[in-house]
Order: sequence, then structure tokens, then C-alpha cells
Amino acid sequence: MTLPRSLKDITPLHAALGVFVIAFATIAGAWGFEWAGYLPCELCLMQRWAYYAGVPLAVLSAIIAARGPQRLASAGLALLGLLFIGSMVFGVYHAGVEWGFWPGPSGCTGGLTRAESMQDFMKQLETTKVVRCDAVAIRILGLSLAGWNGIISAAMAALALLGARRTLA
Repeated sequence: MTLPRSLKDITPLHAALGVFVIAFATIAGAWGFEWAGYLPCELCLMQRWAYYAGVPLAVLSAIIAARGPQRLASAGLALLGLLFIGSMVFGVYHAGVEWGFWPGPSGCTGGLTRAESMQDFMKQLETTKVVRCDAVAIRILGLSLAGWNGIISAAMAALALLGARRTLA
């Protein structure tokens, strides 16, 4: 397999493998930031769902693009495109919450279970770390990780849809 020289040279296999590599690197990076102490909020964790579905779907699409019916590969890439368009919208929404453009969900203040006694409640307060959805843990080149998710997801959606279009053309 040779690398494409331009966008018009991207095959469905290139697109599927590209989405796989980018998605896997992105989710691994999120896990790395979490391991380094930047705990994710509820919205951050929800944004990962697209990656948990997208990584295996990209692998499956790549296998089909290499060996199977091209229309099925195109369908997988189209689904990846839609998945990451949704992820992009979710990332922009979360970044907007962080910038204060609109309110976030009220449930984004951590989760405490109902305590049986005052002692249990006090113990929960001591051991529960609340990660707010409207507070940015880290900015890289001026963008939060939610903002970067929006950009990366948009790129993956474009790549997947471009690969799907190549199959149909």
C-alpha cells in the first residue's frame, strides 16, 4: 500500500486506517492525560464513546476495504463519518460550556449516592473528588481538550466521508 499524494488519491482503505490511527492516538492521549492527573468530567467521559465505537469500526472498515465488498466498506466509512460529526458537535458543545457560552448539564457536578447517615455523608465528602464540566483542566494552544476533540473529530469525519465517497464514485 502506498501513501496518497493528494486528497483525490485517498482510497477507502487509506481513510479507514487513517481514522483508526487518529482515533486510537486520541483516546490513548486522553487516557494519558488522565493518568497524569487531569481527571475527566462527566462530559469528557461521554465524548469518549465515539472513540470506543469508532476504533473497532475503523478496523472493521479497513478489513472490508482491503478484502470485502467496497459498498460495505463505504457504508462503514459513512457511519464513521456520522459518528465523528456527532463527536465534533459534542466537543464544540462542551467547549462552549467551558467558555461560558451556554450552561452545561446540571448533573455535571459529580455523583454522590444517598448516604444512610451523617457519618456516611461526611465520609463521601472526604473521598469524592468533583470534576466540573465548566472548568478547564488544561489548555493546549488556547484550546481545551474538548475543543481539540471537536477539531480532531471534524478531521476524522471529513476523512471517513472522503473515503466513503471514493467507493461510490
